[in-house]
Amino acid sequence: MDFVNPLLLGGMLAAAVPIVLHLVLRQKPRFLELPSLRFLKQRRDANRRRLRLRHVLLLALRVLAIVLLALALARPSIKSRGGVGDAKTPVAAALVFDTSLRMEYRHANQSRLEAARGTADWLLAQLPSGSDVAVLDSSLAAPVFQVDLGAAQERIKRLETTSLGQSAPRVVTAALRLLKRSRKTRHELYVFTDMTRASWSVGDDSRVARELENSHDVALYLVDVGVPSPQNMALGELRLSAQVLAKNNALHIETALSCDGRGGQRSVELYLTGSDGKRQKRDQRSCSLQPGGSQVVDFTVGALGDGLHQGWVRVVGEDGLSHDDERFFTVEVRDAWRVLVVAQTPAVERALFWTEALAPQAFRASGQARFQCDVIPFAELESHPLDAYAAACLLDPAPLVPAAWSRLAGYVAAGGSVAIFLGEAAENVQAFNQSEAQQLLPGRLASQVRSPDGNRYLATEYMPHPLLRKFSERREPVPWENFPIYRAWRFEGLPDESAILLRYNDREPALLERRVGGGRVLVMTTPIASPTDSEPWNLLPIGLDAWPFVMLANEMMYYLVGSRDEQLNYTTGQTAVLELPPATAISTYLLTAPRGDRSRRNIDALQNAIVISALSWWGHWRVESGGEARRLDRGFSVNTAVEDSQLDRIKPEELEKVFGTSDFHLARSRDEIRRDIGVGRIGRELYPWVIVLVALALGLEHWISNRFYREA
Repeated sequence: MDFVNPLLLGGMLAAAVPIVLHLVLRQKPRFLELPSLRFLKQRRDANRRRLRLRHVLLLALRVLAIVLLALALARPSIKSRGGVGDAKTPVAAALVFDTSLRMEYRHANQSRLEAARGTADWLLAQLPSGSDVAVLDSSLAAPVFQVDLGAAQERIKRLETTSLGQSAPRVVTAALRLLKRSRKTRHELYVFTDMTRASWSVGDDSRVARELENSHDVALYLVDVGVPSPQNMALGELRLSAQVLAKNNALHIETALSCDGRGGQRSVELYLTGSDGKRQKRDQRSCSLQPGGSQVVDFTVGALGDGLHQGWVRVVGEDGLSHDDERFFTVEVRDAWRVLVVAQTPAVERALFWTEALAPQAFRASGQARFQCDVIPFAELESHPLDAYAAACLLDPAPLVPAAWSRLAGYVAAGGSVAIFLGEAAENVQAFNQSEAQQLLPGRLASQVRSPDGNRYLATEYMPHPLLRKFSERREPVPWENFPIYRAWRFEGLPDESAILLRYNDREPALLERRVGGGRVLVMTTPIASPTDSEPWNLLPIGLDAWPFVMLANEMMYYLVGSRDEQLNYTTGQTAVLELPPATAISTYLLTAPRGDRSRRNIDALQNAIVISALSWWGHWRVESGGEARRLDRGFSVNTAVEDSQLDRIKPEELEKVFGTSDFHLARSRDEIRRDIGVGRIGRELYPWVIVLVALALGLEHWISNRFYREA
């Protein structure tokens, strides 16, 4: 408890006055000489006791009234946090601003950050003279105290939203640690926030609570500059069928349009940049959304020529938040990947199922095949050139000569990829366990595992690997039980560089991967080949409606040629990596940012790649370098995170999980802020309550004294 006028507590000494008066002026009983002396003495004793009780009661009420009056004039107050002092005592104040992209939401022709700036300027004028002020925001800048209030005002004026910001709890924690270094006796922390749940991420809750427990002298104020019922239309994450397309293949784009607040009718448009650099509208969809609902929007684009293509999807119309009305994408169209397929003689017939799964005859005729398959027998493998192929597939190989194994190992180490499907030709187990073969195989070949009753099959749902991503995205399970595996090989002694990508339903490995140098090797323990006269090892390619086999074959090849690894679309904050072909003999490149800024940078020689870290601006990025003979034209797109569009507000009771048992003040208007600051600096005054008690004590004393004296 604190007192505004502690010296007036000396007025309590006046309580001695009624005591002295009562002792000096106390009434004495009158003595009467009557015959019945015994009864008079009894009456005298009763009067004496009654008068003594009345005098003590009146004395207590008068003393209490004087004490309460002195206490009221001293203006007592109760403080929960903060140092002792009056309203003019200098403070150490930290002003924390949420500068996430959500603070760009406009309401009443003003963004949330602009509203926070205006309130902060007013607040600086309310701080006592000589106060220390620090201005912190969601950026990664180190927290420091400003030189003076003028510098703090200038810092607030320069605040901008950022896509690389920290969460509010992290910035609050940094502000609390900064306030600990101040020598001021009173510490105040003001947090300007739109109160969105995404800003107060759950993962940082305990950190703030722990820091507040160690900062008992900090008064915490939350200034709510958000809008209670925001209205916004937002596009979700773009999902592309592929980021690298084979020539003549269609591009499928899917996203979701969602709304906060009122629904309504909106149009979503698709644009692509033409060869002349101008945007071209390619398609449009009309959406009708219910309040708080969402709707899937999809587009299909065909006839994309070779090279780089950049485009975007946009919502027609304006709303409170603009950055989520557009989503950008980049794709590259290339020639079909060349794949070498090696099979037993007759090679073309034995490789028929595999080549038709990768490049169907109808697709080859129309020029839409994603892969160009060249089929050769194993006898030609030792002399056939490998450098022109993105991947090589060995279908049911017999033991190869050491020179062939070494040649394949060198091809993989240089960045190539090999898929090996073991079958009945691998009967000579010891030959596959020789050192030359072990350069590629994921372990030592052990023995065959037979399931003649057909109760073994693939189980893709158990393995969360990028190669199996499309299987995991399916809402319905894949009917692998319709494609039994009768025979398979088993490996033992897997080295550290080997990994299991796919298993059978009995948890035995079905597809293994091994990294060798810059490339990768996939080994499947059951073959993928046209059946011979002998008993088939599996029914993967010949079962009823064998679409899972076709899907698995294509996903394996996409993974081997690197299409699944190459990324051309990023989220703000990520690092973009554009790999360059080994023949690219350039050392610098010209980078064009979405805002048009251009800068020349060096290529990372160690990775032979273009690396741009901490992407902060969303839109299309372009990379160009070299002359006409060796021209480099690459690009990528960056979008804001989906969380930057989530405007649902956190409830005050949920904030208690963030701040723990520590008190905090939540205010929306300047009057509420002024009231809370007064309570924080002076405390909650008890003057009105004490004056009421004084009045009650005086009234009771007056009533009792009149009653007593009237009886007398």
